[in-house]
Amino acid sequence: MAENIPGTDTPAPTPSNVPDKPVLEGLEESLTKRWLAEGTYKFDRETTREQVYSIDTPPPTASGSLHVGHMFSYTQTDVLARFQRMNGKNVFYPMGWDDNGLPTERRVQNFYGVRCDPKISYEPGYQPPATPAKNQRDFDVISRKNFIELCEVLAVEDEKVFEHLFQTLGLSVDWALTYRTIDDHSRAVSQRGFLENLSAGDAYMAEAPTLWDVTFRTAVAQAELEDREMPGAYYRFPFFAEDGSKIYIETTRPELLAACSALVANPDDERYKALFGKKVTSPLFGVEVEVLPHALAKADKGSGIAMVCTFGDLTDVIWWRELQLPTRAIVGRDGRILSETPEWITTEEGRENYATIAGKTVFGAKEGLITLLTDAELLDGEAKKIMHPVNFFEKGDKPLEIVSSRQWYIRNGGRDADRREHLISRGKEIEFHPAFMRSRYDNWISGLNGDWLVSRQRFFGVPVPVWYPLDADANPDYENPILPTTEMLPVDPAADAAPGYTEEQRNLPGGFVGDADVLDTWATSSLTPQIVGGWGVDEELFNNVYPFDLRPQGHDIIRTWLFSSAVRADALQGSAPWKHAAISGWILDPDRKKMSKSKGNVVVPTDVLNDFGADAVRYWAASAKLGADTAYEIAQMKIGRRLAIKLLNVSKFVLNLGATEANVLTADSDELQNALDRGLLAQLSEVVWIATSAFEKYDYARALQLTESFFWHFTDDYVELIKDRAYGASGEEGQASVLAALATTLDSLLRLFAPFLPFATEEVWSWWRKGSIHRELWPALVAVDDGDTSLLATVGDALSGIRKAKSEAKVKQRTQVLSATVTAGAVEASQLAAGLGDLKAAANALEITVAVGEGELRVSDVALAPAEEPAAAVSAVQA
Repeated sequence: MAENIPGTDTPAPTPSNVPDKPVLEGLEESLTKRWLAEGTYKFDRETTREQVYSIDTPPPTASGSLHVGHMFSYTQTDVLARFQRMNGKNVFYPMGWDDNGLPTERRVQNFYGVRCDPKISYEPGYQPPATPAKNQRDFDVISRKNFIELCEVLAVEDEKVFEHLFQTLGLSVDWALTYRTIDDHSRAVSQRGFLENLSAGDAYMAEAPTLWDVTFRTAVAQAELEDREMPGAYYRFPFFAEDGSKIYIETTRPELLAACSALVANPDDERYKALFGKKVTSPLFGVEVEVLPHALAKADKGSGIAMVCTFGDLTDVIWWRELQLPTRAIVGRDGRILSETPEWITTEEGRENYATIAGKTVFGAKEGLITLLTDAELLDGEAKKIMHPVNFFEKGDKPLEIVSSRQWYIRNGGRDADRREHLISRGKEIEFHPAFMRSRYDNWISGLNGDWLVSRQRFFGVPVPVWYPLDADANPDYENPILPTTEMLPVDPAADAAPGYTEEQRNLPGGFVGDADVLDTWATSSLTPQIVGGWGVDEELFNNVYPFDLRPQGHDIIRTWLFSSAVRADALQGSAPWKHAAISGWILDPDRKKMSKSKGNVVVPTDVLNDFGADAVRYWAASAKLGADTAYEIAQMKIGRRLAIKLLNVSKFVLNLGATEANVLTADSDELQNALDRGLLAQLSEVVWIATSAFEKYDYARALQLTESFFWHFTDDYVELIKDRAYGASGEEGQASVLAALATTLDSLLRLFAPFLPFATEEVWSWWRKGSIHRELWPALVAVDDGDTSLLATVGDALSGIRKAKSEAKVKQRTQVLSATVTAGAVEASQLAAGLGDLKAAANALEITVAVGEGELRVSDVALAPAEEPAAAVSAVQA
């Protein structure tokens, strides 16, 4: 039995494994090493699908910069993973690195001073320059295989930084389950997926208008578009009807006048009905074009009649396709006007005018056309300056052009209404958290206007696994591509000979040519479930993890990563790729603006972790609900740090009172002989039940809020009220009751907090328990049917009232209360009577009268014992 010292805070003997001064500092390093050494989070391959909870973790771009957004979203995923593990699930929690794409290509180029050219032969043992050249023109030109090797070398270093950050943050990832989106396995899976799409007719090649980035010299998919508000101007000038009358159009792109293939107006526009079906002639170039009706033409926009050019924007593409207009492209892939005069410009004047813009950039051509129109006195009035949205590649810095090119596509419903509806239905198999995020998926599909363009004219990436036979004139036969077998994958058609051919036959008549393009990075990232799940390589593992239970990701890439993954899984597995999608919000700066490198408002996460510790940062991240954009708040991290420190200190105090593992109740609560103890455990059971329900609905923020609120009631009220009983002031039975309540509550609180504060909870657990708390089960409910869940709050309010009276009297809290009155309603008065013994002991009161009255609980008539004179003063008087 603990030493009986009523009315004091003197603890029982300290267990040897409870530190004198517990601290958070250093826990991340020491516990991470322990978890890795012990395999605390290791996935058990000896399992069944029912036992597994699998997570399709987002692979971060390791070549990018670290920012607080990584800590925010990945913490939210980890909290969910830890909850599932504590509920007995065998958690499959991998980590990938997305090193396939432009960011990595740029980083490797600049870091090593090299450029990739697939036509260059592979050089075994290649070593980059010791000092990279300053000018890109002087960079080493190397093969794709050499470039990928350099990428893998550099990626290892970049990934170490990310891995250290994520381990310091406490992510419970199985670090044996890692992959890179450019490694051999990922390339093989990506190419296999493409070939299966091709075999099923879901992938195809077509010559079509293509969004084109002139800087990167590559095609761009619809999902990679970004509208940016740009200054522009409407220029008004005439076309000429057969009778010589003028038909004015207004356009922001006069430089495309030579590419005009028709004029269109709304079929209901009375101004132009008489012109439908007739020809008009373009100014400067003298080319006849037809005037046609189309519902997309807006009568209230400009002059109401539009110039259709091939291609000025995506609406031009629709008109071109639906009206079956001729293709008259004049913009090349370099963003310049084609040098050769088009065949449809036949007049001498037209050819001379075209020569003035040939070879110029589109911006130079615009200035040239305006000059020509002005000199010919064809411009009608001043240009009308406007701000309007312009399409950009999300990583580009120049407006996109639309060029005709041969590209690979995957069917995604953009040209097939039935497929769109099918994919929307497939999405209903995925439970979105929060639910309203589903609309972003549905709306994106409904708004598609073309299939998914997956080929890219880049050097680095997963090669399109296709060769083409060459005829007697060395022309490729695109209709009969040469395909590799699955066993050959991964392949690089730019470096590997086509099956059945030798390298000497490359590019020769009767030989073969390799497809020079690579697959869009999303074409590989869309297969992360298949990559990490072992599709085609480890079917037992794949069947145990697929479909995955969870895809966590940001809301801004629902249209890209989430949708493209759904498209691939539907085509390849005939299912949704996951059961749940947890959608994170953005991190905002204090001005509620999205954090980004371009805005210069990004916070480096290592500084934050050093300043506040991982548990504090995790608390901030987990306080935000899924889907909610959240401000970066130091204040919230300070609250989290205070909570973690308090957890250490109150745990030390409880254990020093004598609470042990033997005191922890499981199902039987008969040992609880005190109403306050039974009320506490009843309240705890309620918290466990509601927190569990919240977690099951992916509302971890609610679970944290409930647990934290209960924790502060426990520390501020209960622990203060029961100290005397814990020291044995009420005898062995009273002490046993309170120690059972303390131990059981501490045990459950540690389990409840474990997903959020993994370091502090593991540290406390090690003081009095074996193993890791992160391999323990979620807290079970302790049945306390007659426990009053509001009893503690009522008695705690009374204690606060008495302490307030002492503070106002400017006396110490240990000052004895000779008498006091607590007035409350009938229910509260009954509760006060049940907890009166603990209240008197905590308040150091001789007498407390409980009165029944109206209104809120109030404390009055507090009579205090005379203040003790300081010992020094008494001695002086006696002297």
